[in-house]
Amino acid sequence: MTQFVIPGTPDVEVTLRRSAAARRFSLRVSRLDGRVTLTLPRSARDAEARAFAFEKADWLRRVLATATPQRRVALGAVLPFQGQDLTIVPGAVRAPRIEGTSLIVPPDPDRVGARVEAFVKLAARQRLQAASDRYAAALGRPYSRLSLRDTRSRWGSCAPDGSLMYSWRLILAPSDVLDYVAAHEVAHLAEMNHSSAFWAVVERLRPGHAPERAWLKRHGTALHAIRFRD
Repeated sequence: MTQFVIPGTPDVEVTLRRSAAARRFSLRVSRLDGRVTLTLPRSARDAEARAFAFEKADWLRRVLATATPQRRVALGAVLPFQGQDLTIVPGAVRAPRIEGTSLIVPPDPDRVGARVEAFVKLAARQRLQAASDRYAAALGRPYSRLSLRDTRSRWGSCAPDGSLMYSWRLILAPSDVLDYVAAHEVAHLAEMNHSSAFWAVVERLRPGHAPERAWLKRHGTALHAIRFRD
C-alpha cells in the first residue's frame, strides 16, 4: 500500500488501498488509532486519488480532532473493569489482583500490559461463559463452544453451528452491558436473524436491554482505544 502526506496543521498521513470491489474513492478514519485510509478502484490513478484526498483535507482534520485518544495500560493508569475504575498499582503479588479500587500487579513496568491483558481475558471468559450458560439454559438451546477475540467490528457473533464468539473487551464495560451481549448472541441460537421475532427473544432473555445497547453505541469506541501492548 502507498502512503502520502497532506501537509498542513496538522499533517495528515493517508494510506492508499486498491480494491477490485471499489467503484469510487472512499475515505475512512479509524476511530481507534486515527489512521486514514483512501480506498480506490484498481483502475484509478494515484494522482486522482491524491487530489481527492487534498479536497477533503479540512474534513479529515475535523474528524481527526474528535478521534478517541488511546489509553495505554501502565502503572498509575486507570482501567475500566465491569463498571468500576481500577487504578493499576505495583505490589508484592505474583499475578494481578483486585483490592478495593486498585488492580495490584507485579512491579515490573515492562510486563504490566501483558499481565493485565491476560487477567482481563481470563475474567472475560469466566463471565461470558457464565452468562451464556445462563441464557442458553433459559432458552433451552445449548451452544456448541465459546471463543474470545479482539474484534473491532462486532461485540459478538453466533455461527450456524451454535458456536459463540465474543470480544474479550466486554469485561471492560459494565456487567449489565456484558450480559446484554451474551443474551443477544444466545438469542441467535433460536433466531439467526435480526427480525422482530429475534428481538422478542432478546427481550424475553434480557428485559429492558435498551440502555445497555445504547451504552455500547456511546462508549464502545473508548474500550477499543485502551492499548495493552505497543
